[in-house]
Amino acid sequence: MQPLKGRFRRSGGGGEGRADPAPSRLKYRLQRWMLTPGIRFGLRIGVPFCLIFAAGSAYLADETRRAALQGLVSDARAAIEERPEFMVNVMAVDGAGASVAQDIREVVPADFPVSSFDLDLERIRDVITGLDPVKTARVRIRPGGILQVDVEERVPVLIWRSREGLALLDENGIHVAELGRRNLHPNLPLIAGKGADQHAAQALRLFAAAKPLGPRLRGLVRVGERRWDVVLDRKQRIMLPAEQPQRALERVLAVSEVQDLLERDVAAVDMRLAGRPTVRMTENSVENWWRIRQLNGGGQ
Repeated sequence: MQPLKGRFRRSGGGGEGRADPAPSRLKYRLQRWMLTPGIRFGLRIGVPFCLIFAAGSAYLADETRRAALQGLVSDARAAIEERPEFMVNVMAVDGAGASVAQDIREVVPADFPVSSFDLDLERIRDVITGLDPVKTARVRIRPGGILQVDVEERVPVLIWRSREGLALLDENGIHVAELGRRNLHPNLPLIAGKGADQHAAQALRLFAAAKPLGPRLRGLVRVGERRWDVVLDRKQRIMLPAEQPQRALERVLAVSEVQDLLERDVAAVDMRLAGRPTVRMTENSVENWWRIRQLNGGGQ
């Protein structure tokens, strides 16, 4: 008699055959397949998610249901955002003058009271720093529903005269404000010419070097967008080179201190050529010189 296969096998004691408790090959493979991590995850997570997604899609397919759900969400959000502890009622501006503070209140895109969730602090800061007089700004929400704006204003150090009129500039040549009259800031130095604002730092260094001139100094003029002329009273000018203008100005001042060059009847001192400085006399001085020369020549 041949041994039994499949579900029956021969007993060890030679007795009658009995059912084999081991699973079949197909059932064994199915059980192993069900034990793989991917299949277990799919049955535990994927199938419920797909069922919920299908049910939700079927529910939201109706426009009326979608509108009702959006209304519930909006009402719940508004109920939270409009609570008193989240409302901003006033704005405080520190570090700015009265006119600048008023400009800030006009340009800030917010109508108070407003929920703090509706305020874009970065955008508000960018709008404020876009104002010419504002150098930096810090925007935050203080406890008590206060929108706090801390401002650092630009300090005007120069007056720039251009075709558009007078303007105040800071140390970097950035526009601060328009200026109606020169006498509103009589202590600020004056620069003029096209492109002069782009070289404000160099102009400040020249003004510092020209301090020995005192009240005789009238200002600086940018010539050809490449060099400076120092303008003095009595229509005198010191024509500086494009390269190392401060050094050339210091040379003129040193000579003038020893020989009173600028105290004489001089129209201009031309320093554009470093190796050949030139002094141009005034018309009256030239006429007097020719007259003296002719008298001396006639007497010989």
